[in-house]
Amino acid sequence: MTSRSNDVSVGPEALGPTWLGANFWSRVGGPRMWSRYDAETVRRELEVLAEHGCTVTRSFCFWPDFVPEPEQLDLDAVDRLIDFLDAHTELGLATIPTFIVGHMSGENWDPIWRDGRDLYRDSWLVSQQAWFAAEIARRTAQHPAIAGWIVSNEMPLYGGVGTTEEITAWARAMIDAVRAAGANQPISLGDGAWGVEVSGHDNGYSLRALAPLVDFIGPHVYPMQDDQVRQALAAACACELAAGFGKPVILEEFGVSSDFAADDHAAAYYRQVLYTTLLAGARGWLAWCNSDYDDLRNEDPYRHHTFELHFGLTDSRGRPKPQLESFASFSRLVARLSETGWKRVAGEVALVVPEHFERELPFTSPSYREDIRDVLLQSYVAAREADLPVAMLRERDGLAHTARLYLSPCSKLLTAPGLDRLRELATGGATVYLSYFAGSTANQRGPWLTWLEEIFGLHHRLRYGLVDPIEDGEASAEFVEPLGDIAAGTTLSFAVAGEPSARSYLPVETAGASVVAVDRHGRPLLLRHRLGHGSTFFCTYPIEYMAAKTPHVNPEDTWRLYSALALEAGVSRLVHVADPRIIVGRVHSGHGEEAIFVNSSPATVEFNPILAPEYELDPGLAGGSLRLEAFSVATVRRADISGAEGPPSETGGTPLAVTREGRDAAA
Repeated sequence: MTSRSNDVSVGPEALGPTWLGANFWSRVGGPRMWSRYDAETVRRELEVLAEHGCTVTRSFCFWPDFVPEPEQLDLDAVDRLIDFLDAHTELGLATIPTFIVGHMSGENWDPIWRDGRDLYRDSWLVSQQAWFAAEIARRTAQHPAIAGWIVSNEMPLYGGVGTTEEITAWARAMIDAVRAAGANQPISLGDGAWGVEVSGHDNGYSLRALAPLVDFIGPHVYPMQDDQVRQALAAACACELAAGFGKPVILEEFGVSSDFAADDHAAAYYRQVLYTTLLAGARGWLAWCNSDYDDLRNEDPYRHHTFELHFGLTDSRGRPKPQLESFASFSRLVARLSETGWKRVAGEVALVVPEHFERELPFTSPSYREDIRDVLLQSYVAAREADLPVAMLRERDGLAHTARLYLSPCSKLLTAPGLDRLRELATGGATVYLSYFAGSTANQRGPWLTWLEEIFGLHHRLRYGLVDPIEDGEASAEFVEPLGDIAAGTTLSFAVAGEPSARSYLPVETAGASVVAVDRHGRPLLLRHRLGHGSTFFCTYPIEYMAAKTPHVNPEDTWRLYSALALEAGVSRLVHVADPRIIVGRVHSGHGEEAIFVNSSPATVEFNPILAPEYELDPGLAGGSLRLEAFSVATVRRADISGAEGPPSETGGTPLAVTREGRDAAA
């Protein structure tokens, strides 16, 4: 049978209705819900989700309960699963069953007959997994409640790591078994998208290798940051990194335990993640999880992982928590967009992902990839603060000529073909920015770059084996030439932090470049070099790395530099805000366009959107200003700029209808 999984160009429409919902265990039983199944409670739980705009759940076939002996299904568990599916249909919901569970909430759960066999390499055990998945698919695939399939739950935590070849062979066996059983719904692996292309850590789950097999990619994101904006945007950055492999991205797991955050703060976190991942291109959202489980406190895994008791959108009595209210508000926007389909507005800025991030090239250190991961997130934050939608372009793929501005932050490691490509892009008319980084280890310390004179118009003045430390607790850039909207005489400030060898600058002499900004000692900090029809910019300070290593730093002045570079490059921003605390993005639908304003700060912010001439504010908004309370969101609707029809405003232009989301949102 030919599967759509073989079509790498599959679009989000292949997933059917938008997936918005929760990972589901009934509060009666948790992982043991199938042996303690309470049909009435399950229906009440599902009803609460449906009432708050959810369309789907992700459900779990607890392997020890479903398969007590090899190739022997517990038919009572199957009957309960079918009743569970019927309950979804009754309430207008769908579900995505997960087969191999396996890992759950801080514990691994084996069928008693596994007997230590390897989940990837033991052919008999692989055949048992494939048999189980095929049996569930064969018995339920025609049920109208089935929206899709997920092979496992965080299999890297259950089966461990493997080679790309081993993992891909296991995944193919599982997916082929489901397809052979007659199931044609979308399928993915449930691995969390924790492979090297997103995390920098090679666990064998390569998105490059697996994307041709699956129909969607599902990041699981539970960040622990020391900066509010990095924390809010970590999921969006993960979605951006998971994109680009020809398959839709579903934020398959995200959430927060009420033991880790007060419920109002947890609701704000949900709001931030939902809207920023929408702007990052996510096509579906599944919260972890539907319910709290206080009645299960004396049972594993909750007995020893007590914080796992309280990830719910509802409490252990089924009452909605503020987190679910954030979900309900978001669902109204998604429902409107889903009526005609939508796409995010693509930007003209590319963030370069080095080949060294996604491949363990010979004689390199894991620390290199950890540094790149941290820098990519911080650079992504600065770009979003500057209201620059960015595409993650991978050096390994050749850096497509799709952007006006290419950002290569703290690039210790680029390949020779990558450097040649950046030179080619600049020569062809693009603007290329690169900042220096010596690395955070003493292993071959210094930039693995060459051709600095040809590409950037400078000579470095390094001494072998040594670095030139930044002496000050705060670095500053005084502009001696204007750049974009930064006037000559303006000073930007940057944090100084990180490993001692990493917080160093590159001493340079000009060789054709002009100095745009100097540090407080008068040394070149930012240089511009005209190259063909474009320009290159070189920053001699590792500003993104130092910001990434500084707690509570955002917003910091890198966003101003990126904004000025965008203006210099001719990047179009039809709507943006001069205050970096407000993150702006746009999505198109058949109804027109939604501009989304996200307040990423704990303060109330009043601002005036900066709009292109074809945008016209609703005359009911005093002075054209908006006011957003802490962590709240406003969605601003207008007719499609390409000519989609919309009702005229009183002033003859196209109206902006403003909707505010969040407990404290105000006009």
